[in-house]
Amino acid sequence: MAAFQNNLWSLTSGTLAVVCLSLMATLGILLKNRSCQEKWIGYQCNCYFFSNEEKTWAESRDFCASQNSSLLQLESKNELRFWISSRRYYWIGLTYNEKRGAWLWEDGSAPSQDV
Repeated sequence: MAAFQNNLWSLTSGTLAVVCLSLMATLGILLKNRSCQEKWIGYQCNCYFFSNEEKTWAESRDFCASQNSSLLQLESKNELRFWISSRRYYWIGLTYNEKRGAWLWEDGSAPSQDV
């Protein structure tokens, strides 16, 4: 009986080790693929592009869409602090929706009171 339990534990720990290594390899691949493009700034697993060109909100939105991205949607106080620390003015993805009478992000969600 003791030999069976030792074999069972060995098999279980070996299986968990393989699963753990597989997860670590997958995470490494995902993080490598998540790195930011040239001229973009990485911060807390997100990539940001600060343009020096003067554009309208719509032009900026269209540029972001051409880069498979979107205008900034603030989701945390840390993100707000990071954005404010640039000490420059940039467009964000917030617009006033006349039909709903409310400010909404580009994805249609309402701004959080926590930010």
